[in-house]
Amino acid sequence: MISAPTFSDIEQAARAIQPALVRTPTRHSRTLSNIAGCEVWLKFENRQFTASFKERGALNRILSLTPGERQRGVAAMSAGNHAQGVAYHAGRLDIPAAIVMPVTTPFNKVKHTRDFGAEVILHGYSLAEAEAEARRICADQGLTFIHPYNDPLVIAGQGTCALEMLEDVPQLDALIVPVGGGGLIAGCAIAARAMKPDIAIYGAQTDLYPAMRHLMKGEAVTETPPQQTIAEGIAVKWPGALTIQITRALVRDIFAVSEDAIEHALAMILEIEKTLIEGAAAAAFAALLANKAQFHGKSVGIVMSGGNIDMRLLSNVILRELTREGRIILLELQIEDRPGQLAQIAVLIAEAGGNVLEVSHNRMMAGIPAKSATLGLVVEARDTEHAQEIRDRLAKAGFRQL
Repeated sequence: MISAPTFSDIEQAARAIQPALVRTPTRHSRTLSNIAGCEVWLKFENRQFTASFKERGALNRILSLTPGERQRGVAAMSAGNHAQGVAYHAGRLDIPAAIVMPVTTPFNKVKHTRDFGAEVILHGYSLAEAEAEARRICADQGLTFIHPYNDPLVIAGQGTCALEMLEDVPQLDALIVPVGGGGLIAGCAIAARAMKPDIAIYGAQTDLYPAMRHLMKGEAVTETPPQQTIAEGIAVKWPGALTIQITRALVRDIFAVSEDAIEHALAMILEIEKTLIEGAAAAAFAALLANKAQFHGKSVGIVMSGGNIDMRLLSNVILRELTREGRIILLELQIEDRPGQLAQIAVLIAEAGGNVLEVSHNRMMAGIPAKSATLGLVVEARDTEHAQEIRDRLAKAGFRQL
């Protein structure tokens, strides 16, 4: 049985990794505090060089290698952030690295890992499949496997995140930490509870991958096919045995949040805090928004665990959020197929203060009269109330919305 790291191990890790890592800020957000009804403190782990907390644990584990292990090299499996942490610090220390990533890993994370000098192997559709391949490579080539979460040295490295938060903001009443395999929350719980025994530690998972939540409650974890999630960094089917043990002992609860809630939290932090985070990082703030009453009036630390998000995915998130807020509306109208119809509609939208972004015209649609057509419009509005005003004006002029 692997032993859990101690607070002394975390303090030692902090000293070991300090020269090569960023001590990221923990900052108060006045606006998010007003929205959430509590004092919100954000830990900006997206400002690490690899844009993720993962390099804390990766570096601490790499620094423990013997000279022989360094010469032979290391291997890891990861959906992206652990991969970049291992690749960057292994490359910086002239240690060969092979990284196995699921084929669904976002392109930006694959590219960055290769750019750091690691050999990248895309294999499988889950972390479990990627891990099996990474361990096979280790056995064949004599490499040292660096687990992304179920390793005491990795957990100790991740725990330095909470150590810094409580050094900077000792009045914190609670921490909310994203949870996938559990390395971050396990390390943070050990550090935080040692520094402040009455602090409450909470985890946040996407409801598509709620394994740690079920395991904490003693519930069975059902095997399901891989799910597509915006929070791929915490898309873990089964946490580590060690992280489960630590989480059960020290964590108060794990929240499961929806994909929509994660998208909304990501967009809110981008717009309000002017900082870019990934889906996994947004899960923690999404959990706070979904449980406001529980944290009312308290000082809550949110670990923004990383900022590696594919630009195409980000653009979709922004557009979807604008649509939810009524700032972009999609209209489909049935019109008479004769000159002047589009011009009349454009005038009505303009008079209502809307702005037409896109237009599509379709005469081939079944189910409408042959002398009619459908007109698709993407329109910019101020908010949901303004969007409804535009719809009402078009309806009053006789344009039927499909």
